[in-house]
Amino acid sequence: METLKISMIGVPMDMGQLRRGVDMGPSAIRYAGAVERLEELGHRVIDEGDIYIDHSKKEESPDTTLRNLEAVTDANTKLAQKVHEVVEKGSFPLVLGGDHSIAIGTLAGISDHYENLGVIWYDAHADMNTSETSPSGNIHGMPLAISLGLGHERLVNIRGFAPKVKPENIVIVGARSIDQGEKELIRKTGIKVYSMHEIDRLGMTDVMQDAIIYLKSQNVDGVHLSLDLDGIDPIYTPGVGTPVPGGITYRESHLAMEMLQESGLITSAEFVEVNPILDEKNKTADVAVALMGSLFGETLV
Repeated sequence: METLKISMIGVPMDMGQLRRGVDMGPSAIRYAGAVERLEELGHRVIDEGDIYIDHSKKEESPDTTLRNLEAVTDANTKLAQKVHEVVEKGSFPLVLGGDHSIAIGTLAGISDHYENLGVIWYDAHADMNTSETSPSGNIHGMPLAISLGLGHERLVNIRGFAPKVKPENIVIVGARSIDQGEKELIRKTGIKVYSMHEIDRLGMTDVMQDAIIYLKSQNVDGVHLSLDLDGIDPIYTPGVGTPVPGGITYRESHLAMEMLQESGLITSAEFVEVNPILDEKNKTADVAVALMGSLFGETLV
């Protein structure tokens, strides 16, 4: 197993959605032993601390239906710069959330370092809404669309370019709650989606093998893993803001992470939507850290 220099970046933000508490996610993940787990595997971990979130910007903008546009843009701009600096120094960026709107900044900071970046979106949701299709106006349901160059210009153009990723280089795994507007966009863009139907029918081994082969066929030169803890069944991860029953199991998720580690494709990752207020004895953060272990080379024997 390759020894990595991992830069851990916390983003304590809850303004991409309505439920309070997800801003404590990075602290909960650290408390669950993320640094120690990765160091035990031989990696060098640099805790870069947290991105400063300016809560004074938390206000409604009169010219948009998007909630907290100013605050979310500000936070993601800072995160993008930090991630860019980390990659430039040769570190593996590991981002801790925070709500899933932080993926806007993560991908913005990563994508200009790759010619053909791939993305695995491990999530119950597609996160492909725009202001026109969103039922809520919550930006945490929009980061994948924004990274495709679809959405409010201030978010789309963070770091001065768009899109951050091509639709043919995206794989969604675990989807089971997709809005109508998202379904239409998925069909239009041709994004590859493995819903729970495919996982149940084919099994996680075949799904991940197919996803890995597909991304390699696209000649990606790096792959970002964006893992929302609500992708896993809420039996195992109760501390998430938008739980959806019937999700991926704990063991299936470990298998997926182990297969991604073996593939050698993953060049950056984020773990998001851990909400300690909704959790049971930090159970969801513990799952996040355990999955990090598998992703970074931990094995059963």
